[in-house]
Amino acid sequence: MEVSLKSLAEFLFQRRCLKEIKAPNLDSLSQNVSNICIDSRHVQRGALFCCLDGTKRRGIEFAHDAEQNGAIAVLATERIENLNIPQLIVTNARDACGYASAYFNGLPASRLLLIGVTGTNGKSTTTYLIKSILDAGEMRCGLIGTIIYYDGEKEEEAERTTPQAPLIQNLLSRMVKNCCHACVMEASSHGIEQGRIVGCFYDRAIFTNLTPEHLDYHGDMDKYFAAKKKLLEKYMRGGWKVSTNVDDVYGKMIQETFEPYALSFSIRQRKKGRFYGSIVSSSLEGIVMDIVLPDGITLANVVLPLIGEHNAYNALAACSTAWSLNFSPDVIRRGLETCPPVPGRLERYFIEDGSICVIDYAHTPDALEKALSTIRPLCGGKLWLVFGHGGDRFRENRPLLGSVAASLADHIVVTMDNPRSEDPGEIALQIVEGIKSSSRDPDYKIIIDRKEAVHFALDHARANDVVLITGKGPERQIIFKDHVVAYSDFDALKEWCDSRGKKFL
Repeated sequence: MEVSLKSLAEFLFQRRCLKEIKAPNLDSLSQNVSNICIDSRHVQRGALFCCLDGTKRRGIEFAHDAEQNGAIAVLATERIENLNIPQLIVTNARDACGYASAYFNGLPASRLLLIGVTGTNGKSTTTYLIKSILDAGEMRCGLIGTIIYYDGEKEEEAERTTPQAPLIQNLLSRMVKNCCHACVMEASSHGIEQGRIVGCFYDRAIFTNLTPEHLDYHGDMDKYFAAKKKLLEKYMRGGWKVSTNVDDVYGKMIQETFEPYALSFSIRQRKKGRFYGSIVSSSLEGIVMDIVLPDGITLANVVLPLIGEHNAYNALAACSTAWSLNFSPDVIRRGLETCPPVPGRLERYFIEDGSICVIDYAHTPDALEKALSTIRPLCGGKLWLVFGHGGDRFRENRPLLGSVAASLADHIVVTMDNPRSEDPGEIALQIVEGIKSSSRDPDYKIIIDRKEAVHFALDHARANDVVLITGKGPERQIIFKDHVVAYSDFDALKEWCDSRGKKFL
């Protein structure tokens, strides 16, 4: 689709984003835009450069670099001196970037059923479950989330949970071209707060739960909740619905605030008109659960290839959303039971010597407690835990993580996560403070090198022991202050198996 700078500016004016245009001459507005960029290093001839402020520097500082690299115009909230290309002066650069990206890509959100999943934990698994149900119902579905971006034809490794607006709109456009009818997307609090989803309007939303995370960014839980709630206040359309977990205090608040639009689900309380789930049996192979629909129909003995009560909640979230879209109970069951493994979400590997390795993304105290509590009663031997915590993240969580680990694990190996600008040794010591505060006094060891830590636990685990490795999940690198190292927990496990002559069962 060819988009002229003039038509794009007119669209921004219609969206009440555009304040003025500063241009060398009228002819300069007739040029076609080739791309929307927010990084001056990626600008090529014909691009519109959006001046978005970062945490340390302002976007307008890079406007001249963008011009030199071939930008035909910039989008900014103020006039920039000594610039020889048109300037679209807008009220809010992030909102305008989102709308510009949507217009440039042909307004793809208007041609898709959009489902947004928000909350602290469970977003990725819930998106996989929803996609699996839609696939079972022969509705082609794209996916944008923490683990992958899928455009209906190919997968690519995700850079962040909710990408920047130009990439979101490009992905949605590719989904339309690839004959997708729907997209399920994780909506992070950062993504919502920073306007990355501007240009998207959702038909369905899911609120999974809310526990302390990203408080270094949001400040407190009230502001964190307000960011999540903004998805429902600002980005929904038409006869929208939100599925919410009423066993979570914040999920209950969502139900009360958005009562006419809310579909509630619970494991704790069975109530007429509510989705209700109960776990029949559980093992390291998966869970069997009953699901009662609001119309009274029961999906009995659904065999879910996932483990843990929290995944029963995720199944209810996916089920309620699909039910509201008129998918049949048989399709819902088939989608839940055939959901593919979710990378880094209690991902299980059975080793021929009898031990089991589980890789999980859990990196908050609440998520770690859920992972450990899930595995503890299913573990026939000792429970080993290998974990750390990310640098430049909410430090108050570190002793809490240690305390949770000490309360449920038998052997703990504290290691690095993504240390970023911090000393991984110091992070480990802050975690150990929480371990030492526990009355349970488990065995623990600090091994900073993550691969070495994983190998140590696997070497010492015995038959029926479980080695749980948390914090990174499917991530494929470790981030330091000034460099990045290739690494994945699965690769560390695979290397250990190969070097010890072990095989997966």
